[in-house]
Amino acid sequence: MARIRPDTQRQAWGFGVRGILAGLALVLVAVPFGLLLFLVEGQWPPLMGVDDGARDGLHAVAVQHRSFVVAMETLSTVGRWWVYLPVFALVAGWLLWRRQIRLAVFVAVTVGISPAINDLVKAVVHRTRPVLADPVAHENGASFPSGHAQAAVVGYAVLLLVFLPVLHGALRSVAIGVAVLMVLGIGLSRVALGVHYVSDVLAGYVLGAAWVAAMVASFNVWRRQDGSVSDSTRRSAEGEPAQAAEPGDEAVDAEGS
Repeated sequence: MARIRPDTQRQAWGFGVRGILAGLALVLVAVPFGLLLFLVEGQWPPLMGVDDGARDGLHAVAVQHRSFVVAMETLSTVGRWWVYLPVFALVAGWLLWRRQIRLAVFVAVTVGISPAINDLVKAVVHRTRPVLADPVAHENGASFPSGHAQAAVVGYAVLLLVFLPVLHGALRSVAIGVAVLMVLGIGLSRVALGVHYVSDVLAGYVLGAAWVAAMVASFNVWRRQDGSVSDSTRRSAEGEPAQAAEPGDEAVDAEGS
């Protein structure tokens, strides 16, 4: 009977643990989305109270302060797809130029497919947008979940995954802080402009996080498979064991920065 090498056992164990953790992460973000959907469909009074209270309270501020509306419109515009598209096209092109093919595919697929998932869920749930007597903004389509909120989580999470490995010290904290503030600000803008409920925004956040978690898990499986093939090939060529790079190494560095 062939004996399994210790390094092969360690690699298989590490891969299994990461797979389980990725699955748990996906479940932890998918369950809140399902719960939100259930509560919205059932019109749970406490949640409806939060939705209506935030809508009316922020709308009262908006109709009295034009500068507040301008600030919210600016944040909302930053979160639109036609702003994200050229940014991530440049990021994917830069990664391709650096010959980081897998990471470029990860960026393109994660950001590119996310809007379709949002449209699909909106079509299934088909929640009507808030109705206000004196609206300060108008949007077409269904309300749940917020496309802006989902796009913000996906977009800024992808940027952090790509660029955090090349940032050091205080720059890392600044990048994370800016990303969190932008995600929260874009979500706030959708409620403040009266085009989404709080529950729409929360659902967008959770759905975006679930999608990123799923794509990170898939990317790590792909990278692991390629690493295992490369390691086996090198062992055959050199006649000696060589341990493949562990999945979960920082994104840019793992691709050869």
